Amino acid sequence: MIRLGDNKEKEVVNILKSEYDLLLKSSSEVEQLKVQLAELKRMIFGSKSERFVPLAEGQLGLFSEDITEIPVPEEDHIIEVRRKQPSKSKQVPVRTTIPAHLPRVEEIIEPENKTADSEKIGEEITEILEYTPGKLFVRRIIRPKYRIGKEISIGELPSLPLPKSNAGASLLSHIMVSKFIDHLPFYRQIQIFKRQKVVLSSSTISGWFNQTSELLEPLYDVLEQEVLNTHYLQMDESPIGVQDSHKIGALHQGYQWVYRNPVKGLVLFKYDSSRSKKVPEEILSNYSGYLQTDGYAAYQNLVTKGNITLLGCMAHARRYFEKALDNDHKRASYVLKRIQELYIIEKKCKERSVDETVKQRYRNKYANPILKQMKHWLDENIQQVLPKSSIGKAIAYTIKIWKNLERYVLDPRFEIDNNLIENSIRPLALGRKNYLFAGSHKAAQNIAMMYSFFASCKVNQIEPLGWLTHTLENILDHKANKLAELLPHNYNPKK
Repeated sequence: MIRLGDNKEKEVVNILKSEYDLLLKSSSEVEQLKVQLAELKRMIFGSKSERFVPLAEGQLGLFSEDITEIPVPEEDHIIEVRRKQPSKSKQVPVRTTIPAHLPRVEEIIEPENKTADSEKIGEEITEILEYTPGKLFVRRIIRPKYRIGKEISIGELPSLPLPKSNAGASLLSHIMVSKFIDHLPFYRQIQIFKRQKVVLSSSTISGWFNQTSELLEPLYDVLEQEVLNTHYLQMDESPIGVQDSHKIGALHQGYQWVYRNPVKGLVLFKYDSSRSKKVPEEILSNYSGYLQTDGYAAYQNLVTKGNITLLGCMAHARRYFEKALDNDHKRASYVLKRIQELYIIEKKCKERSVDETVKQRYRNKYANPILKQMKHWLDENIQQVLPKSSIGKAIAYTIKIWKNLERYVLDPRFEIDNNLIENSIRPLALGRKNYLFAGSHKAAQNIAMMYSFFASCKVNQIEPLGWLTHTLENILDHKANKLAELLPHNYNPKK
């Protein structure tokens, strides 16, 4: 046996240790590259859906008729989602019933051989949906003048939304709805008007937009007060490009901060040029209650006058594990199944329209055991995975915000995730693809105002064109202390 000197042994050990560290580093870099490659493939070729369907057998039976006999899902219990098989028998197509509220234009076709003594014994009625493109018309307000004694009398001109303009409330509403709901930029609307031989310049429509926004500002301030007047608030942010006079030839990255009041069904967009935590701290300076957000660091440890308790978003945690399926399918699947069980509980409560008391009882009996199971599993597995791997990041992220995640079971009015507010942001994301950017920081705030009103209309299932037309026609004459009556959730089209 060859014996090496102490110095030589240490040198060999150091060399081997260096090679081992280098190999470990290379292995970690390879793992990161694999994750990046998998993510790139998902972005280019993969499905955008985050739907998770387990492959194993089994079925979780929740909420049977006898609630006391429902077992809490065991650790190895699996949910299977079965898709309904299409019927093999060919179905006869059924014609959709035409809604009764649509106006009918009758067209009577008499037989060619009809005579004067023909006796009518009945009739065949065929209803066909037709479409007439929207057309502009001119509203002429004629006010006759009269001499009454020694005075001249004339009818009072009704309030117009823009007194120095010839744009009516319905036209202004159509332009706003077309841009912010149907995602038609102003230049495309100008082209549509031109086909009707009505030429409008971009400066004219932009001026109408700015004046309409100015007219609605008091109502927007009331909306902000109504949204923040709650004990439960959801919050998120989304980027928007803005032209900045200080950045010639470049766009500034601004942000639309979104606040949603789930109890009242109201949404508030607020624009800011920054994404720092100072923005929510200013808006929420006097707010006390629960705030549901994703894991963005700006929401953590907010410094405000009130007492804010954070709620987490289970959908964001699920997203990390869904991305980790290719990295560690077994571990990722386990967590996804547990999260799926939690969502089934929420789905059953919604389907059965249970009251808050029953919903809280279901959560206590079924959701709490699953959450405890998940937390125990996360604590055990965090030490068994590479920190920089996809599954390692998923577990670490979930443990970091775990207290926020499990708080949703404290109150039946709390949602399990932040998906409702993300749905409110979706029109903004679609709009960015069409108008690309805002022309200024002021324009970005005006955009935020319009999205606030229209998102609130959507939540309350209010027809936006009718609501905005009614609001523009009445806001000038409405009492300032009763402007809340004009908000979407208070609008009644039948009045």
